[in-house]
Amino acid sequence: METKKKSSIYVLAMTAVMAAVIAAVSPFAIPIGPISLSLCTLMLYMTPYILGWQRGAIAALVFILLGMVGVPVFTGFQGGMGKVLGPTGGYIAGYIPLVIITGLAIQFFPKNRMLQFLGMVAATAVLYTMGTIWYMIQSGNPLDVAMKWCVLPFIPGDLIKMVIATGLGPVLRERLVQANIHPEG
Repeated sequence: METKKKSSIYVLAMTAVMAAVIAAVSPFAIPIGPISLSLCTLMLYMTPYILGWQRGAIAALVFILLGMVGVPVFTGFQGGMGKVLGPTGGYIAGYIPLVIITGLAIQFFPKNRMLQFLGMVAATAVLYTMGTIWYMIQSGNPLDVAMKWCVLPFIPGDLIKMVIATGLGPVLRERLVQANIHPEG
């Protein structure tokens, strides 16, 4: 019973820590048009390796909720409902399916980094789709403008982040499982 209690406390603490890590890296960003380049997606790709997809999605949700209530955790040290409901809010909402899809790819293919990478590509496609549609609705811009400002400049960086995550994530996950502190291990 004591092991179960320690495990539950650890999982809750790690979920909070990952939400805090995402919140810590997200505000530091380089603006590229209406969307900013940040390390937030790298941390979101890494989160399921550390927590699994379910707890990872909760950590992403906690991060979003912190921003919604006004904590300046979004790019440029912004927070509040205006940011979530504004033109870039669809990308913020897309963080949750990004973590879920990435996490499911990791869960179903724990030893296959290429399939994990492809899962991240699919997850990022969902993120881009949600964000781009929301951006077009909120800004009134057509698809070609949204693609030019909100998608195309980010593809190379996101691919690099995916390579980093599929390189480091499995090693970190394996160490957590060996230490018997990974929630799914």
